[in-house]
Amino acid sequence: MALENKLGIQDDIELAHEEEKLSKMRALELFESGMSDEFEIGTFAGLAQVHAQLFQDVYDFAGQMRTVDIAKGGFRFASVLYLDDALAAIDRMPQSTFDEIIEKYVEMNVAHPFREGNGRSMRIWLDAILRRELGVVVDWSRVGKEDYLSAMERSPLKDVEIKALLAEALTDRIDDRQVYMKGIDASYRYEGYGTYTTAELGA
Repeated sequence: MALENKLGIQDDIELAHEEEKLSKMRALELFESGMSDEFEIGTFAGLAQVHAQLFQDVYDFAGQMRTVDIAKGGFRFASVLYLDDALAAIDRMPQSTFDEIIEKYVEMNVAHPFREGNGRSMRIWLDAILRRELGVVVDWSRVGKEDYLSAMERSPLKDVEIKALLAEALTDRIDDRQVYMKGIDASYRYEGYGTYTTAELGA
């Protein structure tokens, strides 16, 4: 049974296709409009703005903190009971160096504040921090799916792998449309979405 959605879709596969198409179009709009320049950088409020932009056409909960506990692959994300406190602590984490930024990203992933769409929103959020603080972004097309998922799975206990993996993929092409679009496609592939490319949707 599909998550409750604005489209009235009840089939999981059909919803996945529509969600991918609509949210990728919104991701491209985010880049081309420059609206992300007005978002908070490195806070939950800023992440919620990204999430709301991506999923506004699909879910009523777009941009809103989840109200249920969730798990993935046997890993339980932060309990709803402590989510407010966890997010406040993450907001206070420093973000002036690469290591600090990735540590903040790892903690936000553990929090997983939304019902759906966490990873895709968080990678855009991470790039926004890197762009402002260090003048770089991750070229996600250079980060393999299995390597990324494996490193992220281990990151709550050992973040050296994800730091090394993302450090190798940094680029200073922060305003490059192709880097951004290919990065969005890679980000979606990590979550199993690959029906559309951002380029064809934005053509």
